[in-house]
Amino acid sequence: MPTDQINAVIQTLQPIFCDVFDDDDLVLEAATMAQDVDGWDSLAHIRLVVSIEKAFGLRFSASEISDLENVGEMAALVLRKQTSV
Repeated sequence: MPTDQINAVIQTLQPIFCDVFDDDDLVLEAATMAQDVDGWDSLAHIRLVVSIEKAFGLRFSASEISDLENVGEMAALVLRKQTSV
């Protein structure tokens, strides 16, 4: 996936993450991982995934989201799902 497309999705994800984690100072990068974000536990992860699905009009399978290691991989998954719809 082209880096500029991934970065564009990350910019769209930014306010979603800020809302879910109630942190307006949160800054996402492609390498941001769950352990980098205060409060990113399993419940927050579910709320995050649901918010992303709503924002992009997508549905993720459990196996798709369980393999994600960082925000960049989430952005790449969003792009793949958008192009397959």
